[in-house]
Amino acid sequence: MEDKRILYVSSEVVPYLAENEVSLMSYDVPKMINDQGGQIRIFMPRYGNINERRHQLHEVIRLSGMNLVVNDMDMPLIIKVASIPKERIQVYFIDNDEYFKRKATFADEDGTLYPDNDERSIFFAKGVVETVKKLNWVPDIIHVHGWMAAMLPVYMKHFYKDEALFADTKIVTSVYGQSFDGTLDMEMIKKVAFDDIPESDIASLAEPNYENILKVAIAHSDAVIVASENVSDEMVKFIEASGKPFLPYVEKDKFAETYTNFYKNQVL
Repeated sequence: MEDKRILYVSSEVVPYLAENEVSLMSYDVPKMINDQGGQIRIFMPRYGNINERRHQLHEVIRLSGMNLVVNDMDMPLIIKVASIPKERIQVYFIDNDEYFKRKATFADEDGTLYPDNDERSIFFAKGVVETVKKLNWVPDIIHVHGWMAAMLPVYMKHFYKDEALFADTKIVTSVYGQSFDGTLDMEMIKKVAFDDIPESDIASLAEPNYENILKVAIAHSDAVIVASENVSDEMVKFIEASGKPFLPYVEKDKFAETYTNFYKNQVL
C-alpha cells in the first residue's frame, strides 16, 4: 500500500473518544496502512466531549470559514486538526457550534438521540469533502466507518459526482452492529433530497433507522467490509445481494493482511 492515499472518515476514533468497535477500527486500520507506507488522513466530528487541550486540537484558519448549506440553512464550517501521539497521523475535526458544541456524541444524558443527528451527518459529509478539496489531496480510497459518516458515499456519488478531484476515488464502507435504536428525523429524506439527490436513490431514508441509513451508504459504495460479528443476518444478505465486492468479518488479529489484500485486489 506504499504511497496509496486513503481517507478515513469516521463517527468515532480513539484516542479522542471511548473505545468501541468503530473507534478502535478507525484507529487500527489507518495505523496499519500508515505502517505500510501509505498516506492517510482521518476525519471525524469535533464533538463537545473531546478535550481540546489534552489532545492539542487547534483551528486551521485557512481551511475554516466557509458556509455549508444544510436544509436551506447556512452553517459555518470550522476545521480543527491534531496529531495522534507517536504515530504521526493527522486527524481533522469537522466542527460547527450549532451541531457539535454539546457535551456528548449522539444522544443526551437520558439516551435520547439528538433531533438534529440527520443534519449533523449531512454537514459532516459535506464538511469532509469541502475540506479535502481545499487540501487538494486526492484519495485513492475513501473508507467510511460509523453511521454518522454514512451520508458521505451518497454525497460523493451525487452532489460531488462532477468533481474531477475524485474521478478515480473508490469508496469502501465498513458495516458494524446496530448502534442506536429508533430513527433519526423522519424528514431526513427530504433534507438529503434538497441537495438534488433523487429520492428514488435514497428511498430507505423514508424510515431513517440504523440499518436503512447503512443500506443507503452501501448502495452508494464501491465495496463493503463486514466489520463486526454483530451485523444482522438481514444486513449481511443485503450486502451479498448488492453485487459489490465485500469482505466478510475477520477476527481482529487477522484483519491487517486481509484488509490490505481486499484494498489491493477488490477495490483499487
